[in-house]
Amino acid sequence: MALRLEQKQQVVEEVRTAVQQAQAAVLADYRGLTAGEMTLLRAEARNRGVYLRVVRNSLVRRAVAGSELQCLNDALAGPTLLALSQDEPGSAARLLKDFAEDHAALEVKALSIGGALLEADALDRVAALPRRDEALGLLLAVMQAPIAKLARTLNEVPAKLVRTLAAVRDAKGDEREAQET
Repeated sequence: MALRLEQKQQVVEEVRTAVQQAQAAVLADYRGLTAGEMTLLRAEARNRGVYLRVVRNSLVRRAVAGSELQCLNDALAGPTLLALSQDEPGSAARLLKDFAEDHAALEVKALSIGGALLEADALDRVAALPRRDEALGLLLAVMQAPIAKLARTLNEVPAKLVRTLAAVRDAKGDEREAQET
């Protein structure tokens, strides 16, 4: 069904708003997926906080014009499924990777993070990016490591003194036992 000009403008504006909030994008070819499978994919996308939309390539080009995702224009050919990561850079890649494992018809065309166009084979690397809470945990561990090492080092000085005194005490105790026998 053909869209009227007003409908096309609404679609472009909706996608443009989502693109401005997106941290990463994934383009996929959805040919071969049934309507039921697409419904499952859309439901999973809503659960994971991923914006998912089938959009005409010309409308996507207009929506991404002037944004970091403009690099995706070269990959826009054929039927296109646009997945945008809203909260975490790897969420859209994880969604499509997980779905493609069970549905071979879904084929990733390209990815974009931070204005850089990545080939489809980078999907596994992007999907492996840590989630926000995992990244914060890693950052906290990295920040805490020097302080913890300093505390262990400072604690080692009195501990070494205590071990030395204990060794001297044991040595004197052994000398007394040897003199008594």
